[in-house]
Amino acid sequence: MPTPAERKAFLFFTVVFVLGASTRAYRVFHSHSPSDARARSALELQIKAADSARRAGLRKPKRDRLPKAPPKPTGPLDLDVASVKEIEGLRHIGPTLAKRIVADRDSFGPFGSMDGLQRVKGIGPSMVGKLDSSVTFSLVPRPTNEVISRRSELPKARRKPHRRDMRP
Repeated sequence: MPTPAERKAFLFFTVVFVLGASTRAYRVFHSHSPSDARARSALELQIKAADSARRAGLRKPKRDRLPKAPPKPTGPLDLDVASVKEIEGLRHIGPTLAKRIVADRDSFGPFGSMDGLQRVKGIGPSMVGKLDSSVTFSLVPRPTNEVISRRSELPKARRKPHRRDMRP
Protein backbone atom coordinates (compact mmCIF):
# COMPACT_ATOMS: atom_id res chain seq x y z
CA MET A 1 0.00 0.00 0.00
CA PRO A 2 1.45 3.39 -0.96
CA THR A 3 2.18 5.90 1.73
CA PRO A 4 0.35 9.26 1.78
CA ALA A 5 3.41 11.00 0.29
CA GLU A 6 3.57 8.48 -2.56
CA ARG A 7 -0.16 8.95 -3.25
CA LYS A 8 0.29 12.72 -3.45
CA ALA A 9 3.22 12.34 -5.85
CA PHE A 10 1.28 9.90 -8.03
CA LEU A 11 -1.72 12.26 -8.11
CA PHE A 12 0.53 15.20 -9.03
CA PHE A 13 2.16 13.34 -11.95
CA THR A 14 -1.24 12.11 -13.17
CA VAL A 15 -2.66 15.65 -13.20
CA VAL A 16 0.41 17.00 -15.05
CA PHE A 17 0.17 14.21 -17.64
CA VAL A 18 -3.56 14.76 -18.25
CA LEU A 19 -3.14 18.54 -18.58
CA GLY A 20 -0.25 18.13 -21.04
CA ALA A 21 -2.14 15.62 -23.17
CA SER A 22 -5.30 17.73 -23.26
CA THR A 23 -3.35 20.88 -24.21
CA ARG A 24 -1.66 19.03 -27.07
CA ALA A 25 -4.99 17.60 -28.30
CA TYR A 26 -6.60 21.06 -28.22
CA ARG A 27 -3.77 22.55 -30.31
CA VAL A 28 -4.00 19.78 -32.90
CA PHE A 29 -7.74 20.12 -33.40
CA HIS A 30 -8.03 23.91 -33.22
CA SER A 31 -4.94 25.11 -35.06
CA HIS A 32 -5.29 27.26 -38.18
CA SER A 33 -2.42 25.94 -40.30
CA PRO A 34 -2.01 26.62 -44.02
CA SER A 35 -2.78 23.91 -46.50
CA ASP A 36 -0.35 21.02 -46.54
CA ALA A 37 0.64 21.32 -50.21
CA ARG A 38 1.56 24.98 -49.92
CA ALA A 39 3.55 24.44 -46.71
CA ARG A 40 5.34 21.45 -48.20
CA SER A 41 6.42 23.37 -51.34
CA ALA A 42 7.69 26.29 -49.23
CA LEU A 43 9.66 23.86 -47.07
CA GLU A 44 11.21 22.21 -50.14
CA LEU A 45 12.30 25.62 -51.48
CA GLN A 46 13.97 26.42 -48.16
CA ILE A 47 15.79 23.08 -48.16
CA LYS A 48 17.04 23.63 -51.73
CA ALA A 49 18.29 27.12 -50.86
CA ALA A 50 20.11 25.83 -47.78
CA ASP A 51 21.69 22.95 -49.72
CA SER A 52 22.91 25.18 -52.54
CA ALA A 53 24.36 27.68 -50.05
CA ARG A 54 26.16 24.88 -48.23
CA ARG A 55 27.56 23.45 -51.48
CA ALA A 56 28.76 26.90 -52.54
CA GLY A 57 30.50 27.31 -49.18
CA LEU A 58 32.37 24.00 -49.59
CA ARG A 59 33.93 24.94 -52.93
CA LYS A 60 36.98 27.15 -52.84
CA PRO A 61 37.22 29.90 -55.42
CA LYS A 62 39.99 29.37 -57.96
CA ARG A 63 42.00 32.39 -56.82
CA ASP A 64 42.09 31.22 -53.18
CA ARG A 65 43.70 27.88 -53.96
CA LEU A 66 47.21 27.32 -52.70
CA PRO A 67 50.01 27.52 -55.23
CA LYS A 68 51.70 24.35 -56.33
CA ALA A 69 54.94 23.13 -54.80
CA PRO A 70 57.64 25.78 -54.34
CA PRO A 71 59.91 26.19 -57.35
CA LYS A 72 62.88 23.86 -57.44
CA PRO A 73 66.26 25.58 -57.21
CA THR A 74 68.25 25.46 -60.44
CA GLY A 75 71.69 25.18 -58.87
CA PRO A 76 73.11 24.08 -55.55
CA LEU A 77 71.40 25.75 -52.60
CA ASP A 78 73.47 27.40 -49.88
CA LEU A 79 72.04 26.00 -46.63
CA ASP A 80 73.89 28.58 -44.53
CA VAL A 81 71.67 31.40 -45.88
CA ALA A 82 68.58 29.73 -47.47
CA SER A 83 65.04 30.36 -46.24
CA VAL A 84 62.56 27.70 -45.17
CA LYS A 85 60.67 27.89 -48.49
CA GLU A 86 63.88 27.47 -50.49
CA ILE A 87 64.95 24.49 -48.41
CA GLU A 88 61.49 22.91 -48.86
CA GLY A 89 62.13 23.00 -52.60
CA LEU A 90 64.91 20.43 -52.25
CA ARG A 91 64.12 16.79 -52.89
CA HIS A 92 63.55 14.61 -49.82
CA ILE A 93 63.02 17.63 -47.52
CA GLY A 94 59.55 18.48 -46.26
CA PRO A 95 58.31 21.51 -44.34
CA THR A 96 59.07 20.07 -40.89
CA LEU A 97 62.66 19.16 -41.71
CA ALA A 98 63.21 22.54 -43.40
CA LYS A 99 62.02 24.32 -40.25
CA ARG A 100 64.36 22.15 -38.15
CA ILE A 101 67.31 23.02 -40.38
CA VAL A 102 66.65 26.76 -40.13
CA ALA A 103 66.07 26.56 -36.36
CA ASP A 104 69.38 24.73 -35.86
CA ARG A 105 71.20 27.23 -38.05
CA ASP A 106 69.67 30.16 -36.15
CA SER A 107 70.54 28.62 -32.78
CA PHE A 108 74.06 27.34 -33.44
CA GLY A 109 75.29 29.33 -36.44
CA PRO A 110 76.06 28.28 -40.03
CA PHE A 111 76.68 24.62 -40.85
CA GLY A 112 79.85 25.06 -42.90
CA SER A 113 79.87 21.45 -44.12
CA MET A 114 77.85 18.27 -44.42
CA ASP A 115 79.21 17.17 -41.05
CA GLY A 116 77.66 20.25 -39.46
CA LEU A 117 74.36 19.53 -41.22
CA GLN A 118 74.21 16.06 -39.69
CA ARG A 119 73.61 17.61 -36.28
CA VAL A 120 70.02 18.35 -37.34
CA LYS A 121 67.60 15.66 -36.17
CA GLY A 122 66.38 13.71 -39.19
CA ILE A 123 69.52 14.14 -41.29
CA GLY A 124 71.81 11.16 -41.23
CA PRO A 125 74.40 9.66 -43.56
CA SER A 126 71.82 8.49 -46.12
CA MET A 127 70.17 11.93 -46.30
CA VAL A 128 73.60 13.56 -46.65
CA GLY A 129 74.27 11.27 -49.61
CA LYS A 130 71.00 12.31 -51.25
CA LEU A 131 71.61 16.04 -50.67
CA ASP A 132 75.32 16.07 -51.51
CA SER A 133 74.95 17.29 -55.10
CA SER A 134 72.15 19.79 -54.47
CA VAL A 135 73.46 21.80 -51.49
CA THR A 136 76.46 23.96 -50.77
CA PHE A 137 77.74 25.97 -47.83
CA SER A 138 79.19 29.46 -47.48
CA LEU A 139 82.49 27.95 -46.38
CA VAL A 140 82.02 29.41 -42.93
CA PRO A 141 83.17 26.67 -40.57
CA ARG A 142 80.82 25.77 -37.80
CA PRO A 143 82.20 26.69 -34.40
CA THR A 144 83.06 23.67 -32.33
CA ASN A 145 81.70 23.37 -28.86
CA GLU A 146 83.88 21.17 -26.71
CA VAL A 147 81.82 19.26 -24.24
CA ILE A 148 83.42 17.07 -21.62
CA SER A 149 81.72 13.75 -22.05
CA ARG A 150 83.70 11.48 -19.73
CA ARG A 151 83.76 11.76 -15.98
CA SER A 152 87.52 11.12 -15.95
CA GLU A 153 88.09 14.40 -17.83
CA LEU A 154 86.40 16.48 -15.12
CA PRO A 155 88.69 18.20 -12.62
CA LYS A 156 89.02 16.37 -9.32
CA ALA A 157 86.88 17.91 -6.61
CA ARG A 158 88.41 18.29 -3.21
CA ARG A 159 86.48 16.67 -0.46
CA LYS A 160 85.64 18.62 2.67
CA PRO A 161 87.20 16.85 5.65
CA HIS A 162 84.80 15.07 7.97
CA ARG A 163 84.53 16.00 11.63
CA ARG A 164 85.99 12.68 12.78
CA ASP A 165 89.09 13.27 10.63
CA MET A 166 89.73 16.57 12.37
CA ARG A 167 89.97 15.11 15.93
CA PRO A 168 93.38 15.48 17.58
